[in-house]
Amino acid sequence: MSGPADSRDVVLGRVRAALAAAPGDPAPPDIPYERAVDRAYLREHGSRTVAETVDLLAGNLADYRALVHRTDTAGLPALIARLLAERGARRVLVPGGLPGEWLAQAAPDRVPDRDDRTHHELDAVDSVVTACAIAIAETGTIVLDAGPGQGRRRITLIPDHHICVVRVPGQVVSSVPQALERLDPTRPLTWISGPSATSDIELDRVEGVHGPRTLEVVLVAA
Repeated sequence: MSGPADSRDVVLGRVRAALAAAPGDPAPPDIPYERAVDRAYLREHGSRTVAETVDLLAGNLADYRALVHRTDTAGLPALIARLLAERGARRVLVPGGLPGEWLAQAAPDRVPDRDDRTHHELDAVDSVVTACAIAIAETGTIVLDAGPGQGRRRITLIPDHHICVVRVPGQVVSSVPQALERLDPTRPLTWISGPSATSDIELDRVEGVHGPRTLEVVLVAA
C-alpha cells in the first residue's frame, strides 16, 4: 500500500505534467510582471460631480449603519462635543496629532494615546476621536494609515465608540483604485466599512464583535 509520501509524489507529478508545455508549443514570451496582467478595469463607475461623490459616500456609510453627520470647520468642535455628550462619554481617547481645536468644546476627560497602553486601558475609555487618510464613496469605506490624528490600529478596534472626521472633498475619492493610488502600501492600513458586525450565527446581526459597536463619521466641508 502506498503511503502519504507516495501519494504526494503522485499529485506533484500530475501537477508538473499539467504545467509542462505540450510538444511543439512555442515558449511563452518573456513579459515583465507588471505587464503580464491586464489591468484595464474601470477606475470609477459612472460620472459624478464632487457633490454627488460625497453624497454617495454618505449614503453608503449609512447603508453600513454608520451614523453620518455634516458640518464645516467652524462647527466641528461643537458637533464633536454634542456627539460625545449624547453618548455619555466620560473619557475620550486622543491619538497623537489630532488637532486640538476639534475637542475644544468637549467636556470628557481626554486620554492621550501612548504605545504602552494596554488593551484593558483602551477598553476603559468610552470613545475615540480620529482623523482618516481617505474615504471611498463607492464602497462606503474609510481608511486609516496611522498618520497624524489617526493613531495605532488598536485604538479604533477596542473602544466601543469611534468618531472619525473626514475632510470634504479633499479626502474623498470615488473608487478603490483611486484610493490605492493615494495610499502608501508600506503603512498599516485599516479599512473600515461601518461598525463592526457579523451575521454568522443564525443570520442574526450582532454589532461590536471585533471593533466599535458605534461608528460616527463626520464629513467636514473645507
